[in-house]
Amino acid sequence: MTERTEFRLTVSCPDQMGIVARVARLIADAQGWITEAAQHTDTEARWFFMRWVFSLPQGGDADLAHRFEALAGELNMQWSLTRADARPRVVIMVSKEPHCLTDVLARWKSGELPMEIPAIVSNHRLLEEIAACYGIPFEHIPVTAETRDEAFLRLQQRLRALEAETVVLARYMQILPPTLCTEFEQRVINIHHSFLPSFVGARPYHQAFARGVKLIGATCHYVTEDLDAGPIIEQDVVRIRHDDQVADLVRKGRDVERWVLARGLRYHLEGRVLTHGNKTIVFD
Repeated sequence: MTERTEFRLTVSCPDQMGIVARVARLIADAQGWITEAAQHTDTEARWFFMRWVFSLPQGGDADLAHRFEALAGELNMQWSLTRADARPRVVIMVSKEPHCLTDVLARWKSGELPMEIPAIVSNHRLLEEIAACYGIPFEHIPVTAETRDEAFLRLQQRLRALEAETVVLARYMQILPPTLCTEFEQRVINIHHSFLPSFVGARPYHQAFARGVKLIGATCHYVTEDLDAGPIIEQDVVRIRHDDQVADLVRKGRDVERWVLARGLRYHLEGRVLTHGNKTIVFD
């Protein structure tokens, strides 16, 4: 029996008749076997989105990519074709809070998150022992008001040297400069400890407590130049009691942060997130 390899195809393009049929024909002609198919049309924007998983005979992806390139040019498609077993290089950035980092590392160790972690980078040394427990290199790049520009230039250079395909801000409490956001567009994932767009910026649990909300949440989103305003990948909430204090909001919120970051990161790693403007389509 011919050995086969599984691939993921994602497509985003102006909506028009016959897209699914033409893509299916290309895959069939390449002897592809479709095992997962999802598509969506944004009727207001008249934009089409697709994510398919299929297997091909060994080496069949090169010819399919060549044929697909011609179709993509004709239909004005943004597309990608990647191996389903790919393990992207993910650099995790942290500050002082360990809960998101330890959760991501535990899920990675168990095989739940398909990625390689070349380094954990932090502006503090408090979480260095956690990195050592998992055998992951730890890099300390301190950031102060006086050294901010120099520190972020060094950080950007290190991310390039580490060949980071994705950067995860697992409670990294610094605002990234525009140059870094631009270079790693839609590749930097942040977990913000509020249900955006509510309570943007610092101390959102304190803001929520002062407002007397009955629900608090967390948001996993792509990072842009606009603070906490990038395309949202995943969100969730937890109920707050009238007698909960700020410490209770923080405690409950940490659980939601873990869940939301883990789901959002997995969707990203598995190619389930497509963006259009400031919105996302998530084939979960």
